[in-house]
Amino acid sequence: MSLRKIPISKSYRIKVGITLGDPSGIGPGITVKAVNKLSGIADFVVIGDSSLLKKTPGFSNLIRDKVKIVDLHNLDIKRFKAGKIKAEYGRASIEYLDKALELLKEKAIDCLVTCPISKESINLAGFNYEGHTEYFIRKMKAEQAVMMLLNKYLRISLVTRHLSLKSVPEDLKINGIYETTFTTYKSLKDIFGITHPKIILCGLNPHASDNGLFGDEEERVIKPAAKKLKSKFPGVYGPLPSDIAIYKAFKGEYDAVIAMYHDQAMIPLKITGMDSGVNITLGLNFIRTSPLHGTAFDLAAKGELASPNSLIAAIKLALKCASIQKRD
Repeated sequence: MSLRKIPISKSYRIKVGITLGDPSGIGPGITVKAVNKLSGIADFVVIGDSSLLKKTPGFSNLIRDKVKIVDLHNLDIKRFKAGKIKAEYGRASIEYLDKALELLKEKAIDCLVTCPISKESINLAGFNYEGHTEYFIRKMKAEQAVMMLLNKYLRISLVTRHLSLKSVPEDLKINGIYETTFTTYKSLKDIFGITHPKIILCGLNPHASDNGLFGDEEERVIKPAAKKLKSKFPGVYGPLPSDIAIYKAFKGEYDAVIAMYHDQAMIPLKITGMDSGVNITLGLNFIRTSPLHGTAFDLAAKGELASPNSLIAAIKLALKCASIQKRD
């Protein structure tokens, strides 16, 4: 959906919360650049530390445009260094998220866009989360939350997320595939506005195992899940070999793909459109999106200006989905 097509009420504009992510990464810089570029299409609430934002090029424009800054005062700016993995910065990034959840509960914001956090930094700070998705699942007790990764060409939901490859086969369960697909199907209808979603399931093994020649996960787990899904949802297909499934979705035959593991989704997404890539958490009671990249500590340490395009895509998707929710 283009900026021109995002519904903006004269009496009410969507309030978009943005957390800075790890303050030592590129989050502050891309936030300022993205919000300045999208000025006027929403009411922006930036959650972070204003002493850091003041050092970011373009900050004066945020003040001019009356962007609200929720300042947690949780950085020692005199000792601050960009591009560093530190417990202090990990703790700050989690505190930004905690504050964002408070604002959502108070209806001070309508949706949330999160800049990248560092898994190393938050674990150094004593927070045992693999990433944003796991943070929200635990905080919201959202057992059926799903990570969907998408760009302007593809939407791909993950059955397993941050696991080693050797752990994926044992973690694949019929119920996990079912719940991931069900949540994706429901979200395509409820927050993407697709009336009759069409979803394709990927196999796990090469050629979807060729009927058991290369592994048994398709016969033992994926096909039984697919059979159960097809009995309830007419728009579910597969499993197909992942290369064929993703190609057909890329050509527009399906609205979403169900991938069995992380890189089955991430590689085609980054090849086909990294700049438009977005991570959205499905199954929460609010809209949450994020850019499809990490903290880029190397760029932050050099003071180089990172592209805000993925964050801009995340903001625009959050606006689109929140607008559909409001309309319904």
